[in-house]
Amino acid sequence: MGCFTFVKVMMILFNLSIFLAGGALLGVGIWVSVDGSSFVRVIGPVSSQAMQFVNIGYFCIAVGAVLVLLGFLGCCGAQKESKCLLILFFTIVLIIFIAEIAAAVVALVYSSFAESLLRAWVIPVLKNDYGRQKDVTGIWNTTMSELKCCGFTNYTDFSDSHYFNNHNQTFPQFCCNSTSVCNENAAIKSRVQGCFRQLFDILKENANIVGGIAAGICALEVAAMVVSMYLYCRIDGKE
Repeated sequence: MGCFTFVKVMMILFNLSIFLAGGALLGVGIWVSVDGSSFVRVIGPVSSQAMQFVNIGYFCIAVGAVLVLLGFLGCCGAQKESKCLLILFFTIVLIIFIAEIAAAVVALVYSSFAESLLRAWVIPVLKNDYGRQKDVTGIWNTTMSELKCCGFTNYTDFSDSHYFNNHNQTFPQFCCNSTSVCNENAAIKSRVQGCFRQLFDILKENANIVGGIAAGICALEVAAMVVSMYLYCRIDGKE
């Protein structure tokens, strides 16, 4: 078996596994989105807020669709020795790689800028949809319960919000340490940290794990691009 044939077989097997994994993730995403209650019964009570599985389902569908597309392009491109499919596979992986690097740079170097962008998007959701839409409320309740945090920045994110105005001008109980009514005075005394800062602290505490996972993903993407470009360049001149 020559070098070209070996690389071709490895490319097919690798992308076939990506295709199957993407298909499985896509199927799970559709199942969760269509019938989240049966999914919860199968895997058990993972969360008290079952409605959040609708959003997780959409996320799984999006990621699964991308993996299926990449797996198809890589597998068929190598099998049929199609330069068009291989260069398309290379281009998509390259775009994903550049987007990941750009996001990492913005998050690390311009963390305050990234925080301001997220704040501009998240706070209107908290003010307008929390307590009104079940999926948004469920996700934020689970997040604030698990991370022991309040809002994006702090309790002030709920000031003059739909929840605040329809609950006798009180804040969600997660914003107060006491079990009494969570009014402004109680929220000020409790000084519960915002979820962004809490999540940021958790990421810093687990920086080695997060960095290792990110490095592993980037290494796989680089390897996939190198192999696809090798096959692309050697198709016309293979032995």
